[in-house]
Amino acid sequence: MSFERIREKLSILADAAKYDVSCASSGGKRANSQKGLGNNTGFGICHSYTEDGRCVSLLKILLTNHCIYDCAYCITRKSNDTKRAAFKIQEVVDLTINFYRRNYIEGLFLSSGIFKTPDYTMERLVSVAKKLRLEENFNGYIHLKSIPGASDELMREAGLYADRLSVNIEIPTKSGLRLLAPDKKHDDFIKPMKKVKNEIIQYNAEKKIIKSTPRYAPAGQSTQMIIGATGESDRDIMYSATYYYKEFNMRRVYYSGYIPVLEDIRLPSLETEVPILRENRLYQTDWLLRFYGFSIHEILNDSHQNLDLDIDPKLSWALRNQDLFPIDINTASKQMLARVPGIGMQSVSKILQARKFRKLNWTHLKAIGIALNRAQYFITCDSKDFIKKELQPHILKNKILKESQSKYNKYFNQQLSLFS
Repeated sequence: MSFERIREKLSILADAAKYDVSCASSGGKRANSQKGLGNNTGFGICHSYTEDGRCVSLLKILLTNHCIYDCAYCITRKSNDTKRAAFKIQEVVDLTINFYRRNYIEGLFLSSGIFKTPDYTMERLVSVAKKLRLEENFNGYIHLKSIPGASDELMREAGLYADRLSVNIEIPTKSGLRLLAPDKKHDDFIKPMKKVKNEIIQYNAEKKIIKSTPRYAPAGQSTQMIIGATGESDRDIMYSATYYYKEFNMRRVYYSGYIPVLEDIRLPSLETEVPILRENRLYQTDWLLRFYGFSIHEILNDSHQNLDLDIDPKLSWALRNQDLFPIDINTASKQMLARVPGIGMQSVSKILQARKFRKLNWTHLKAIGIALNRAQYFITCDSKDFIKKELQPHILKNKILKESQSKYNKYFNQQLSLFS
């Protein structure tokens, strides 16, 4: 096949893969002109992070954008009039190796539309990974999208060759899935998740006894939800995410704001796009649940079903629970320190370490790096300057927002002055 045809396939299938955010894309596109140095063509080069925090570049493509399903929210739905393409197994292998040898990428992120059957599609995805590992001796990172409805045997084999597996749950609730993807069943998503979880547990247990036991999906599994395609509240979304973290040991749940691509009476209008800030607030909530010791019902519940867009979820929680504050920075527990707006987990560790040697005051806290414009209203320290500020939540919220804006404007003006 000609180079131009491969290039055309790569353009089509890399573009179709950009809607999968479980592997964040760099989004860059800068063509080489006038014999310049380098070339960022946007052909599916994206960035992801390994378990030890390294940023790696991945070739992010679909095996095909043909699909037997007609999901309302999907650009590759079978009823959509779009240009179709499909890679052969060997073509994906060759692209990966050639890009790797040129130091463009360090791994592969491979997903696919579903053509013929889930098993047929999954078998081809596994074949790509298997060829890379066994025939090309490729040891780079491989992330495979698991196909809903694929057999247990194929899921088991996939985990032996891929570093990470993921099944996109797509719509957070069963009712939403029935509305927008009536051809799909919720159980078809759950089955491969359960299989991957059980295989990881089994292989890890066996490896403790037999050192030569291969690792199974060492980077775990992840999933992705589309936000805003149906009417789910933030509470519905995060309760679903909490369930997947708990039941399937997910490494990550990704939240993808719905992007209007097709006209459909079941979907929001083409002019309606989910604010990027809503995605951000969901990720912040996810972080609080995973690393800050919050429980889901503290942040989202019947009386507070959606996150505030103008303030972060920790500050929102603190304003609703002002009776718990202020806390003494020199005596408070690690758990309570982590709940103070403007104090991150690194700062919590620094505070716990520093207060072993002396009582901390405002100067010390500023040097540690906490955001005093928020934290000062929720803490006391070794200082006589502090006066408890009895403010109503809405007044305090507006005051913090105003001070944050003022701080931002000051920083912006400082940066501008560097170029004056």
